[in-house]
Amino acid sequence: MKSLVMLFAVALSALLGCENSNGQNAQVKGEKSKPAAEWKKELNANQYHIMVEKGTEPPYHNAYWNNHEKGVYVSAATGEVLFSSDDKFDSGTGWPSFTKPVSNSKVAVIQDISYGMSRTEVIERSTGLHLGHVFDDGPEDRGGKRFCMNSGALKFVKK
Repeated sequence: MKSLVMLFAVALSALLGCENSNGQNAQVKGEKSKPAAEWKKELNANQYHIMVEKGTEPPYHNAYWNNHEKGVYVSAATGEVLFSSDDKFDSGTGWPSFTKPVSNSKVAVIQDISYGMSRTEVIERSTGLHLGHVFDDGPEDRGGKRFCMNSGALKFVKK
């Protein structure tokens, strides 16, 4: 059954144009997407590495993994509100984790088969830029999802 689900997910990603011929995710083109060279001018080196090159920052050594202040988390690229502190929880992973985005219209999920793993990547819908991954090991009483985000893809705006 699991392989059938995987096959369906890969096929769906290919139909949606989220996968290139090498079996890796291609950047989804949103309304605010730009060439990598333009993002390089607008983002700092860490933001560029995470959002454009789909990098990951080290656990416990990033800006927001242990942030407990009230506010919202916006895209480092566009300033769009993506996550709320009301949905943040301590996952014990060393990255900021949320049970859900503020709106499903702000993020999209696509199949990520990089590094020999199958994961679900979370991207900013309007740009196609990488934010992190979503897993099914979040708090059961809050929907069971863990949106594991990179601090470098976000900026925190205190309430």
